[in-house]
Amino acid sequence: MQKKIIVFVLILVAVTTAVFTGVSLYQSSMLAGVVSDTRDEQQKAISTASEETMYQVIKSSLVRTTSLQAAMADNEFSEVVNNLYMIQTMAEGILANRDSIAPARYTLPDPSKDGTPASMVLHEEGVDYRSSKYLGMIAHLASPMTAMFANSDKISGCYIGLSDGTHFGIDNIFSNKYDADGNLIPFPVRERPWYKGAVEADGLYFTGIEADSFSGIPAITASIPVKADGEIVGVAGIDIVLSSVDDFMALSADNGSFVFVVNSSGHVVLAPENNGLFEVQSADEAEDLRESDNKELAEFVTAALKAKTDLTVVKINDKEYYMAGAPMPKSGWAVISLVDKERTELPEKQMLAEYDKINDAASSRFREGSSRANRNSLFLILLILAGGSVAGLIVAGKMVEPIAEMTKDIRHTGQTGEPFVMKDSYRTNDEIEILAEAFDDLNKKTRKYIDDITQITAEKERVTTELQMANQIQNSMLPHIFPAYPSRHEFDIYASMDPAKEVGGDFYDFFLIDDDHLCMVMADVSGKGVPAALFMMVSKIILQSCAMLGKSAAEILKKTNEAICSNNQQGMFVTVWIGILEISTGKVTAANAGHEYPAMMRDGKFTLLKDKHGFVIGGFEESRYKEYEIDLRPGDKLFLYTDGVPEATDAQNRMFGVDRMIDALNEDPDASPDQILLNVRKKVDEFASGAEQFDDLTMMCMKYNGNE
Repeated sequence: MQKKIIVFVLILVAVTTAVFTGVSLYQSSMLAGVVSDTRDEQQKAISTASEETMYQVIKSSLVRTTSLQAAMADNEFSEVVNNLYMIQTMAEGILANRDSIAPARYTLPDPSKDGTPASMVLHEEGVDYRSSKYLGMIAHLASPMTAMFANSDKISGCYIGLSDGTHFGIDNIFSNKYDADGNLIPFPVRERPWYKGAVEADGLYFTGIEADSFSGIPAITASIPVKADGEIVGVAGIDIVLSSVDDFMALSADNGSFVFVVNSSGHVVLAPENNGLFEVQSADEAEDLRESDNKELAEFVTAALKAKTDLTVVKINDKEYYMAGAPMPKSGWAVISLVDKERTELPEKQMLAEYDKINDAASSRFREGSSRANRNSLFLILLILAGGSVAGLIVAGKMVEPIAEMTKDIRHTGQTGEPFVMKDSYRTNDEIEILAEAFDDLNKKTRKYIDDITQITAEKERVTTELQMANQIQNSMLPHIFPAYPSRHEFDIYASMDPAKEVGGDFYDFFLIDDDHLCMVMADVSGKGVPAALFMMVSKIILQSCAMLGKSAAEILKKTNEAICSNNQQGMFVTVWIGILEISTGKVTAANAGHEYPAMMRDGKFTLLKDKHGFVIGGFEESRYKEYEIDLRPGDKLFLYTDGVPEATDAQNRMFGVDRMIDALNEDPDASPDQILLNVRKKVDEFASGAEQFDDLTMMCMKYNGNE
């Protein structure tokens, strides 16, 4: 009987333990599913709410701010426009009564008055200003125009140009109106953009950014015709100082947002420096954004010049930007605000990351509580024995009930956005209560984060260039595995490049065109850093493509130059030495586009090989290049380099020079190509003595072995 009881107890314990284990596994599985489902649903709800909230915030603030900026900018022109109308009215009034008014006195520029606002007369070449019909009348405006000039910090000049080629104006610098011989410099009045523009418009006209004829200072000019007897007899103009309209641009190209201004011709006339998208250029060079290849941008700029726009997403250079525009009625220009759309998504990403931290903490607390409860439950089951199984099932049922209810509430929260509410049924003093409290805390913090999003404005952080990645990409494009052709014994080649910055503008290349021709390239791009590196990669690809088509060295340079010049708005250029080695004979056919002379070793000594130079690649589209030949014998070496080697400087700013370079080559001329490069670099480093490297150091050495 005792054995039966023991067996029964053991069976009961085993069954109870099995039931407990099954319930625990079922509970853990259900809770894991709840956590996972809840996390996904809340992340989706957070993402949707934050995206919509951020869009509304940006739409409200950016459109309103842009309108205010446009009004402020337009107000900057109000004083100038009012003064211009005043000059027009006074001039036309005097001209209308010229028969009853005696001419006023006027003089040529007086250099002794430099620094003091005063009137002056200029004229076109061949025009006798003293015989002008209207100049004496216009000179009556000297006092009001001088006061206007002296009392405004927005005006750098005011004047009236007459149709007879004379010009009456106010200035405070007069010495620059004369040449070195003391002769008055002719002033082409009727050819100036402000004169021609006002005549053609027959009304108020604003120029683009134009350089002053004498000082060269850039300015914008407002002008308007002056009429007498119904005919245009002159044009009144006021030069607007650019700095006076820069102050309204409180937003700069910082952290992905800025403000810029386009004129009625679609030219960008005001923009923060180094904004990365739009460049302010003179009127004859500026791009009309209304005719841009980017149709979205062209349509937006056209609309902004006509009326206030709504918030619009425009893609520029494969990136999306929020843009809003508003016109400036007085000038016919428009103010446009721009915000990097990617920057506006950062708050959402940060909030989701914080949400993950909270969720992980809640899960950890739940696991700890669950483990503790399991141990206690197992201990109680062992004590209770007979009633353990039943108690376990009852407890499990009670535990699952609040979990199911909690799951239902959480899903309801995820679907409707209503807050999760802590109920009395969740207060079980165990892990369920801990989980419920965690969800309640998470829900409160989540809603707080969503509320906080409405107060976040568009963050402004300039996108930093991934220079390290650019360096890796650049290095991977150059041959960097040596020996490069272990199966080819006719030659041995080695090259290296040490950029002065994270990425360089120098590059070398060598590749087999076919089994009997090896192409070698050494090049140096103008400038440094990322622009030079990008230009370098384009140049390298074009050179290699032309070479692989079997073209001659001169033809390769010609085709490459044509390709570069066809789309070289930045005006960059590259010097190139290219040589094609006929491996079987040792003959090198080479051409040089403004690059350093190569050095050749023969009979155990390196000497400089002065070749025929052509013009740099990218400088002149019609450039042609001459070829020359180098006959290599077995054992000869060819050393190529960029100007970073001879132009390396020491602490006293002395250059390493070609002579020292030749001496370094001849220190061990019979060394292998890689050792020769190490010898030269060692000598350069010893000479520099720790001075900063200002230019890329790029070298290549090829030894011709022949058919040994």
